[in-house]
Amino acid sequence: MKKHSIEQVGIFVSVTKWLILSSLVGVIIGTSVTIFLKALQLSEKSQSLLPFPHYYLLPFGLLLTVWLVKRFAPDADGHGTEKVIEAVHKKSGKIEIAVIPIKLLATIITIFSGGSAGKEGPGAQIGAGMASTTSDFFHFNTEDRKKLVICGIGAGFATVFGTPIAGAIFGLEVLVVGLIRYDVLLPSFIAGFSAFSTAQYLGIEYTYFNINFIQPIELNLFLIFQVVLAGLFFGIISDITITALKRVSRIIKKIPLNAYIKAFSAGIILILLSFFVGDQYFGLGLTTIDNLLQANTSQIEDIPWYAFLLKTLYTSITLGSGGSGGIVTPIFYIGAASGHWFGSFIDGNLAFFAALGFVSVLAGTTNAPIAATIMAMELFGLDVAHYAAISIVISFIITGHRSVFPSQQLAMKKSDFLKINLGEDIAHSTIDVEDTSMEQFNSIRERIQKKRAKRNERKKP
Repeated sequence: MKKHSIEQVGIFVSVTKWLILSSLVGVIIGTSVTIFLKALQLSEKSQSLLPFPHYYLLPFGLLLTVWLVKRFAPDADGHGTEKVIEAVHKKSGKIEIAVIPIKLLATIITIFSGGSAGKEGPGAQIGAGMASTTSDFFHFNTEDRKKLVICGIGAGFATVFGTPIAGAIFGLEVLVVGLIRYDVLLPSFIAGFSAFSTAQYLGIEYTYFNINFIQPIELNLFLIFQVVLAGLFFGIISDITITALKRVSRIIKKIPLNAYIKAFSAGIILILLSFFVGDQYFGLGLTTIDNLLQANTSQIEDIPWYAFLLKTLYTSITLGSGGSGGIVTPIFYIGAASGHWFGSFIDGNLAFFAALGFVSVLAGTTNAPIAATIMAMELFGLDVAHYAAISIVISFIITGHRSVFPSQQLAMKKSDFLKINLGEDIAHSTIDVEDTSMEQFNSIRERIQKKRAKRNERKKP
């Protein structure tokens, strides 16, 4: 009885502690990210005041962003979430407070000037930065700081997209492929809901999509077969996206020019490219995403089938040349646009497959299938989420051991035929064929060769 009492008291104290801490941190993060979102909204509205297209400022915006990050906060470089994952694994969750204002300002400048980037990366980095700063203020130990920073990732994500459950799970799932820390589950949920509720109270409005209202989605085996094909397709799209981001960044780094010259030149290239392909690939692209998911055919006629490829290119050049912002919002664009194209070949259920692409490419590129499935429920409803779960898991597996976040650690392998050094991050992991799988392959090949030899012997006169 004494043992049971000690256990219950210990659990009660722990739950109370994290209810208070995560609620407090959630309010702080919700307020901070709301400031960022409102500032971003204001900057986008002010674009119309310019006497010329806002994206003409992109070369100067990228140049200024590079200078800000290099001068004041090098950890604010890149697309946010990657830096937070790296901080959790390599710095015990320690994030410099200078990252918060610099990331906020650099992202606003990038998106205001037309850079193709997202807002969730800065949201996650601001959330994690505020959690880290709060931990330092109260002199928390290393383990508690890491827990709060993980909560900060999910709370920032939840505040940006209005998906508190998916945001909380994303913060847990994105750190290690194949492993979720259940000891941080309650704090993450509380922080996510607290941040989300704070943002709503402060006036942030979110968009949710009733796909079933647009086109009824009924359970049938043929549709399941189509969804399986879609999952394979989205896995390939995810792989293309990861490869493009990585290779473009590597190519830009190898160019023997000053970082400021490369940033300015990248902006010029994207402006010139827009004269041939249109200007819908600049910025967040939320209007296009919304039209694709609403199946508003009058608005999507101007979107070519290769729109997802161009968005990938614009995002790769923007971030690879030093632009600041997230990667998930462009991934949503890429997923929805590729899903719309896929749907045009299947049965014309465009909004449905755009919704599948929205969450499936997220799962494939970030290795977060559970968060993506819950996001499908929160954004699109259960009628879509049933099918989305199938497409999401297939896309997640088909993409392989790759990610837009190379600091993710591997705790599982996606095929029994592969040998992978688990525990390493994706950037430094090695992949080979499993010895037993090779033995099976050689055995099958030997049997085939023997059968051919016997067949040839029979044919001899």
